[in-house]
Amino acid sequence: MTLRKKTILVADDDPDILDAVTLILEDAGYEVQTTSDGATLRDVHSTAPDLLLLDIWLSGWDGKEVCAVLKSKEQTRDLPIVLFSANKETERIAHEVGADDFITKPFELDDLVQTIERHLY
Repeated sequence: MTLRKKTILVADDDPDILDAVTLILEDAGYEVQTTSDGATLRDVHSTAPDLLLLDIWLSGWDGKEVCAVLKSKEQTRDLPIVLFSANKETERIAHEVGADDFITKPFELDDLVQTIERHLY
């Protein structure tokens, strides 16, 4: 029996961050989907990721609002959401909008993988 790879949806408006995080997470054995437009996250339940790695600053729909709305909906309430940002207030913001965790940019590769694994296993 083969286990399905866990899928992580990464939302960030910086293409270099998306590329780097995709490489890190694929190397760690995850399936990775990416978006740079917050508006695409309105239908996140239909793409059914196992975890959402969400930047606070997004075009289309702000990451703080995305998190608060997803956590308020029954279909997406249990989706682990990890906010990541260079914002000095990332921890406070994550707490306020109901995120499961946060990572401050720049981040250590091991910290990124360990934070994700903490919420998936």
